[in-house]
Parts: sequence; C-alpha cells; structure tokens
Amino acid sequence: MTPPTDIRWLDGVPPTKLSGGTTWGMPFARGTVSGAAAISVRDASGAHVPSQSWPLATWPDGSLKWAGIALPATDSPSAHYSVATDSASDVRTSSAATVAVVETADSVHITTGKMEAVIERSGPTIFRSLSRDGTVVARDGRLVSLRQDSVVEGPGTVSREPFTGMVSSVTVEQNGPVRAVVRVEGRHSPDAAEPGSQNWLPFVVRLYFYSAASSVRMVHSFVWDGDAEHDFLAGLGVRFTVPLRSELHNRHIRMAGADGGFLVESVRGLTGLRRDPGVEVRRAQVEGRPTPPLEEWSELVSTRLHLIPEWSDYTLTQLTSDGFDLRKRTREGHAWVGISGGTRAAGFCSLSDTRGGFAVGIRDFWQSHPGQLDIRDAGSDEATMTAWLYSPEAQAMDLRFYHDGLGQDTFEEQLEGLEITYEDYAPGFGNPHGIARTHELTLFAYESTPATEELAADAAQAAKPALLQVAPEHLHSTGIFGDWAPVDRSTPERAELEDKLNFLFEFYEGQREQRRWYGFWNYGDVMHTYDFDRHVWRYDVGGYAWDNSELSPDLWLWYMYLRSGRADVFRFAEAMTRHTGEVDVYHLGPWKGLGSRHNVQHWGCSAKQLRISNPAYRRFYYYLTTDERTGDLLTELIDSDRNFLGLDPVRKVRPDSATYRPERGALGVGLGTDWGSLAATWLTDWERTGNPWSRDRLLGTMADIGALKYGFLTGEALYNLDTGRFDAGREQISVSHLSAVFGLVEICSELIDLVDDPTFEQAWLQYCRLFLAAPEEQLSEVGEALSGIHLTQAHSRLSAYAAARLGSTELAALAWEKFSEGGEHLNHGSAFTLQKIQPPHVLLPVDEAPTVSTNDASQFGLAVIQNLALVGEHLVKDPARA
Repeated sequence: MTPPTDIRWLDGVPPTKLSGGTTWGMPFARGTVSGAAAISVRDASGAHVPSQSWPLATWPDGSLKWAGIALPATDSPSAHYSVATDSASDVRTSSAATVAVVETADSVHITTGKMEAVIERSGPTIFRSLSRDGTVVARDGRLVSLRQDSVVEGPGTVSREPFTGMVSSVTVEQNGPVRAVVRVEGRHSPDAAEPGSQNWLPFVVRLYFYSAASSVRMVHSFVWDGDAEHDFLAGLGVRFTVPLRSELHNRHIRMAGADGGFLVESVRGLTGLRRDPGVEVRRAQVEGRPTPPLEEWSELVSTRLHLIPEWSDYTLTQLTSDGFDLRKRTREGHAWVGISGGTRAAGFCSLSDTRGGFAVGIRDFWQSHPGQLDIRDAGSDEATMTAWLYSPEAQAMDLRFYHDGLGQDTFEEQLEGLEITYEDYAPGFGNPHGIARTHELTLFAYESTPATEELAADAAQAAKPALLQVAPEHLHSTGIFGDWAPVDRSTPERAELEDKLNFLFEFYEGQREQRRWYGFWNYGDVMHTYDFDRHVWRYDVGGYAWDNSELSPDLWLWYMYLRSGRADVFRFAEAMTRHTGEVDVYHLGPWKGLGSRHNVQHWGCSAKQLRISNPAYRRFYYYLTTDERTGDLLTELIDSDRNFLGLDPVRKVRPDSATYRPERGALGVGLGTDWGSLAATWLTDWERTGNPWSRDRLLGTMADIGALKYGFLTGEALYNLDTGRFDAGREQISVSHLSAVFGLVEICSELIDLVDDPTFEQAWLQYCRLFLAAPEEQLSEVGEALSGIHLTQAHSRLSAYAAARLGSTELAALAWEKFSEGGEHLNHGSAFTLQKIQPPHVLLPVDEAPTVSTNDASQFGLAVIQNLALVGEHLVKDPARA
C-alpha cells in the first residue's frame, strides 16, 4: 500500500460541473505498485470515488510505472482528489450508475445512466442515435467532406464533389465500468459515383463515454491521402440530424461568441414585435423555458403567429483567428440576414426544444481556423447541425508545393540551395500525402433547453477540458523522464535562471499571438529563426520558417511543465504535440514513420527523418493524459527502422556515397539522432506492451554501442535489419553537433537508470566527458581531437551528466563554464529583454527580443533544466552573465 498522493486540477480550481467525466495519467516509483487494480481514489472529504484504472507502462521488473485513471461525470467535482493503492476493489468500481456496453454483430450500445448511444459497425454513420433519458436528441452522426477539382484564380468555375465517411470497422477499446472507448474507422466515399471518383481521407474517430455522463468526447483524426496537384479540400465536418418536437417558438438556437457571449434566439421570435405577447411569454422564450399556453398570451399575438417569420438556418463562420461572422435566413432560396460579428468564437452551438436538445463544441475552434457551425431546417421536424472543421466558405485547401524547384535537379544544386535559403529541396519530396490532423469535439445531450449559464459552462469545458494532474514533486519522486527537478528559487542565481526560463516561454506564447501562429495546419508549431531587417520571423525563407521540432522545443516545453505544473505551459506543449505528431510526420505512404525537417511548409523539406517523428516528443502527453490517439502515433513507429532501406537520411552528404548500398544486413544508422529516435521507440513500446521484439532491439543495440571501440564517438554503425543489431567492429570517430540535441541526452539518461549495462554506460559517459573537453584530453584518450563541436551551451548538460554520475567537481565547473561561454545569443542578460516594434515598420505592434532562434531557446531551456538538476549545487554565480 502506498500513501495517498494529492491530485489537483490543472487550472487550480475545479470545473463547475463535469458532464463527461475525466481521465489522467499517473506514475509510480519502481517496485512500489504491482498493478493498476490496486488503485483507489478519494475526494477532498475522504470519501471513496468510483474509478477505473489500467496500466499504461511497466518498469523492467514488471511493477506499474504509469496508470490511467478515470472518474465518472458529476455535477459537483471535488476541489481535489487523492490516489492510493490498496485492495478495496469493490469500492473502486462500485457505482450507482456505470457505463454499460453491449455488443452485437451489427452494432454497439452504450448506456451511461443518463445517455444512450447506438453505433453501427458499418455504414455512413459514426453513431445511429444519441438519446437522453430515452429521448433521441441526435441521430445519424456522420462525417462529410467536399473535394474541389481545382483552384481558380480569376474568372472561372470549379466543381465540388460531396463525400460521406463510410465506417469499415468499430472496436470497443474499453468497456467500463467508469469509462468506455469506442474506435470507429473508415474512409470518405463519394455521395454519387462519378467517373474517376474514389474514396479518400481515411479517418479514426474515438468516442468516450463515462458513467453518469450527459456528454460524449469525440476525437477525430484523418490522414490526407489526396493528390495535392488535383485535389483541394473544400470542406470537412461532422453532421448530425436533430429531431425537434415542440412549437416553433419553443425551439431555441444558441451560438457561443467571444468571451463567454451567446447568441440567444428562437426559430420564431416573440420579442421586439409590434404587439406584446406578455412579459412572461417573452421571458420564458429568452430563458429557454416552455412558454405559457397560448390562451394566456395576448390575442394580438397568438392569432398572428403564422405571420411571424421562422428563421430556420443559422451560420457562424470563423475564417481567420481574428474574426467571426453570424447570419441567418428563413430558409434556402431566401437572402441571408446579418446578425453580428466578433473576434474569436468559442466554437459551440446548440439546438433544443422543450423535449430535448443537442450541442456540439469544437476545441481550438478559432485557433484552427477556418471553421464553421451550421444549423439548417430548424423549422422542420428534423434539423441538421454541422460542425465544420474546415469551412466550405474558406478558400479551398491548397497543399501544392510553394515553388517550382528553381532548377535544383541534382544533389549538388540542392546543396547549393541549402547554402542560401537553408532549404533541403528535392523534386517530389514536398508532398503532403500521408500527413494527418486531429480535432477534439464534445457532444452534449440535454433533457430540454438549458439555461444560458449552463451552456456557457459547457462551451468553456469543450474549449478547455478540465484535467487532473499530479504535482511536480510527486512526478519527480517516481524517477520518470530522466534528469530534471521541480522549480527551485532558493538562491539568487537559481532564481535568475528560473526568470529566464519564464521569459523565454512567455516570449514564445506572446509571439504565437502577435504573429498569429494559428490555422488548420499550423496551430501548435513555432517559427525557427527571426529576420531583424523585416521585423518578422522568416516565414518565407526555406529552412528558417516552421520549426518542426528542430532541436527539441517539444522536450523543453514538457520538462518545463513537469517541473512547474503550469497550466499555460501544459497547453502550449499539448498543442505542439498534437501538431508535430500529426502534421510534421507521415502516417501512410513511402515515408510512413518519418518526419519532415523545418520548412516554409510543414511537409516541404526533402529531409524525411526519424529525428522529427521521435516518440520522445510524444511520450509525455501520452502518459500524462492517456490520450489514445497519441498512443496510435507511438505504435505507428515500432518498425520505423525499416525506413533506412528506402531512404538514406544522409544520402546527399554521405562520404561513401559512391560505394554505399543499403542492404538489410548493412544499413548505416547514426548513433545520435537516428539511434536516439529508435531507442525511444523501442523503449516506449517495451514499457507499454512488454513486446520482446522491441526489448531485444533496444538492449541489443545498447550492448553493441558499448562494444564499439569508440562507442558513441563512432558516429554511425552498420545495422542489421533482420537481427536488430549493430556491427560492433567499426572503428572510426565522427562527431556531430546535432547528435545529442534531438532527445539522445534524455533517452540515454533514462536507459542507464533502467538497465544495468556497464559498457553502454561507459560509452555514454565517455561521449559526455570528451565532447567539451580540451583537445589535449581528447587526443590523449582517443588519439585525435574531436571536430564538429558546436552548440556548446546545449552540450554543457553532457558535462553536467558526467559530473553527477562520476562525482566530479571539475566536470561540474566545466558544465557551468561552457554554459556561460556557449549560446550564440543567449549568453548575455540583454538577450532577455523586449523591444516594442510599432507600425509602420510592422503590420501590428509586436515584441522583438535579441534572442529569436528557437534552436537557441529550446536548448538553453533544456541546458538550464538539466544542469540545475544535475550540478545545481555548483552554481555559485549567474552563468549567463546577466
């Protein structure tokens, strides 16, 4: 039995209600908990709370490392909870209302106690019906898309072909008692078979049901498999049929605007008329309550209801991050009437009457523009509601490559291009075929029209779901994720570095807003490098534009969250993880499992590499939230070593390119960015599933690196794809400044703590000791001075690791010395200042910092975090020369 661990809400306060339940991930120290069945949860009063727990990962000794924990829906969430391990399994799973799953050959039926759903195993719907207390509030939920055949510039016409998502398989991944998860897969098929039409856009939808829930979480992922030259996505959404049973004046439309505001209307309005139906009638309609019987109205209105227009259609469009527009019309064939507009809509709308209601909320609605919400035919018995993830009123999605190649047809010409724009171009490689995108939605089932205050709370929850998390102190005590420690401001020197970490994060958070780093394919990423002459980030300059995980900003953000517990950091890192794992990585096709290097377009660079798809960047989010979609992305990478057969990542600069012939038994694999990514893949799969295939490759290649004469200094070894082992006979020294800055430092630290392999540890310690050592020391130990030593500030953490492991004060001093010397821009206090740039020099007022390279920022952040954890006691003065 373990003592209780406090669990707090990420945002510091509980939500007003929890209509859909909640789930989080929690780590346990090695050897302390045998399995997830021992976990129990109590609320702030000490009362047991029904819960469901399952293993996410295990330690090498078989004990529980990470567990997922789910709690049911409730109208009164506790201020905080506590988790302990005991044997009271009957308390953990007993509940007055459990989620029940019944599977048949044709369908899956889910009941939460308040809500019922029927999901058919094949066909055009992701669910057949959604009911609240026996009343169907929505049916025929279906995915829709529009494919356009061209992009017309100037006069001309285009054709749009409608598609519907056709379900091919349904899998129940969890079946209660507190949480049920249903996975729905399929592809979009044309509504009318035209010559040449074919299915496209494979999708995975997960539906999450909790006991006592009145809402459903929906996670929708699709893969772009179109031809960028000929296929232009003109709309992508989820459509629902909403049955209506009440009189037109008792049918209510609610659409969320900005800052908690709502459009509050009815199909047939009773306010503002020339004649007054009565105060109570007007008040009831506005509040969403049933109006009094007609005989209690003024006859001046009740006898003329047929003369009041019925407004059946409503649309909200959010085509940019800065503006939404609302309009309505009586019906198709009549003009639209403008309602209002605003800045950033919450992405929530509801349609309801006295006998039931349905609402949908889209997370990151304005951030992921262009989006749209439609209500149609609200005056009929069956209305439709469409949540557009890509608005059909926006310009059709154009994913063609952004230039014509500029004559770069040979490796030599392409390397010349690299010298001028930093873009690694190759014909045919700027192809988006295989990239993906994930959206999160929440579906709400109502007994009747809710009060606007309740809808506002639901809209807020859909936009920012409540999440429980463990405090940094507990996370650190369990020994997960290597070398870091909670925030410590106990000395002026430590406090100074903490201030600089905060400055850098808040700078990037501000830049995202000021520079509008938003949009369907962009939200979550940051830019690579700044252009001081134009006062803009280099959004249009080859390899200096979107960062695509270059030098591990993902790691910096997640370690910053682990040690601080800050909600703003978590959500920034979450958005980046969603983006970099989906958009920057290929999920089908010849480059499946590889990511694209930084570019003007996220898929534009010809360098398709494991260092971008590295699961080290995704593990944090998966374990902290249990997110199944991220789990899919981790699983996709298991056999990513096979990518070396089809695409050599260093083909353009390989010294032995004339003789190198990749074969299954002799694949050149770098021991830095390549092996670090493979090691993270194999470790994650081993701890998640116990897969011996991944375990053996991980442990085997670790042993092989330890057996190499020069260990990690060898740079590259020959890898046998069939055996999963390196040839340990290679004798060379080849060092790159990039080898250790894509997760290798972090994964090696974890592996040495996890696995007893002295030769591997010595190989890593040698690399850490020598990388920043004096040339004389390098020469003495390995016979030559190392070349290619750059990014010294980033690599100071190698010296810090060796210092901590070996107990060396000399290496600790070297770590802080190199930290202070290194960093092209981040070695002076002036780097941590802002200058306001005003129009007309820029479009809008923006902040500019002397330090505007994401490479520098992320590696500074990681160096500070790890150096403080490893050799913080040796920090006696401000190492950044403030």
